[in-house]
Amino acid sequence: MGSVAKKGLQQYLLQLQHHPLRTKAITAGVLSAISDIVAQKLSGIQKLQLRRLLLKVLFGFAYLGPFGHFLHTILDKMFKGKKDTNTVAKKVALEQLTSSPWNNMLFMIYYGVVVERRPWMHVKTKIRKEYPTVQFTSWTFWPVVGWVNHQYVPLQFRVIFHSVVACCWGIFLNLRARSMTLTKG
Repeated sequence: MGSVAKKGLQQYLLQLQHHPLRTKAITAGVLSAISDIVAQKLSGIQKLQLRRLLLKVLFGFAYLGPFGHFLHTILDKMFKGKKDTNTVAKKVALEQLTSSPWNNMLFMIYYGVVVERRPWMHVKTKIRKEYPTVQFTSWTFWPVVGWVNHQYVPLQFRVIFHSVVACCWGIFLNLRARSMTLTKG
């Protein structure tokens, strides 16, 4: 069994080396699926909602993986691959002031409009009410993840590390979105 896992990991690393964007997109899609399945089960959904699951996989594959790939590549080029404390702090600050608010807003819009099929006016109201709390919570959690990621994780693994942590963050966002739906529903 150990040799199968070792071969699988070697194959994954080979794909990551030869096809980094595709591999990160697939990984983000798979982790989005895991995140949504866990969130659905924790929120008491008895029968797995396949449409929702597929839409979450699509979001991870088409947006989260590629966005992370290009974000980390650009940050590394902007700061010339430096990992000193000052540079890492600048990377984390830039990431938290730009991509974090954007990603949380986009997720809330996508979840409300596409996944839940809610009217834009309802989604807009929900975002106006809940976005500040989601973003504040994000800023209490993600800077630490960003620091570890930029300080200790090699560039080719940053999106994957981020995606694994985002799997847990996605469970939080899904449960939060679900609880808002139940209280309003």
